[in-house]
Amino acid sequence: MKKKLRIIGGILIGIIVVGLVIGGNYFYGVGIKRGTEVELHSEPASVNAQATETALSIIEEAEKWYSEQVPEVIEITSYDDLTLKAGFLKNEANTGKAVILAHGYRGTRETMDDLVKFYYDNGFDVLLPDARGHGESEGEYIGYGWHDRLDYLRWIDLLIQTYDEDQIVLHGNSMGAALVLMTSGEVLPDEVKGIVADSGYTTVKEELRHQLKYLYHLPSFPILDVTSVITKVRAGYYFGEASALEQVKKNTKPLFIIHGDADELVPTEMAHELFEAAGGDKQLWIVPNAGHTKAYTVATEEFQERLVNFLDEILD
Repeated sequence: MKKKLRIIGGILIGIIVVGLVIGGNYFYGVGIKRGTEVELHSEPASVNAQATETALSIIEEAEKWYSEQVPEVIEITSYDDLTLKAGFLKNEANTGKAVILAHGYRGTRETMDDLVKFYYDNGFDVLLPDARGHGESEGEYIGYGWHDRLDYLRWIDLLIQTYDEDQIVLHGNSMGAALVLMTSGEVLPDEVKGIVADSGYTTVKEELRHQLKYLYHLPSFPILDVTSVITKVRAGYYFGEASALEQVKKNTKPLFIIHGDADELVPTEMAHELFEAAGGDKQLWIVPNAGHTKAYTVATEEFQERLVNFLDEILD
C-alpha cells in the first residue's frame, strides 16, 4: 500500500512539474519572447477623457510634424553582439543638446513620435532607439530594460564621441521609463544631465506579478518563479534581478518621475516607491485621472511647462 502511494505521489509530482514547465514556457512566449502579440490590461473609458482640444491639437500637430521628418538610421553593436538601430534627428540649431527617447513594451521608436517635436523645438537632437527585441533591432527576447541599460551606455557614448553632444537627457515611457531608471544606477558620464521617467515600474518581477493578477487572475507563485528560471536560461536574467528600484538608489543625476493616478497597468504606488528610493535631486508629479503613459495626453500644456522647467534647472 505504501509503495502504491509513493508511486501515485511520484506521478502527481511529475504531472505538476511538467505542468509548471509547460506553463512557464507559455508565459515566456507570451511575455518575453520577441514578436508575440499581447493584449495588455485596458483602462476604463473615463480615464484619459479630460484632454482639452488644445492638448489634442498639440499632439496631433507633433505627430504630423514627425511623420514628415526623415531621421538618419544609425546603429551600434551591443555587448552581446546584437545590431541595434535607432533613428537620429539632427537639430539645425546645433546646441550640443540631445535626448534619448525610450519606448515601451512591444513598441518601436515610432511610438515616441508625440514627444519628438517638443524636444526638437527646444533645441535638442533626438535619438530614438528600437530596444533589443523590438522594431529594427536584433534580439529574440525582451529585456524589460535590464540588458537594455547596458545598450544605453553605448548609445550615450555614441552621442558623445560621434555627435559631440555635451548635454544629454534620457526620457522613457513605461518599459522605457524602467529602462532609463535602470540606466541611472550605472556610472554615467558628466554629459548626462538628467532623466525623465513616465509610468515606470519598480522591478520586472513585481510588474509581472501585477499583470498575472489583472490579465490572468492567477497568483504569481509558483508560475512566475518557474518562468523566471526559464528566462534566465533562455534570455540571461532573472526577473528579480531586473530592478529599477535598486538601480535608482545609486542614481546621482536629477530625476523627474511622472505617473498617472489612474494607471492600472503599472500601479501608481510604484512611482512613490521609486521616488522614495531614488538618490540625487528628484521630482515627482502624479497626474490626476491619467492612465498608463497618458499624462502627456491628459495634461499636455502642464506637462510641457513642467518639463521645460526641469530642463532649465539641469542644463547649462
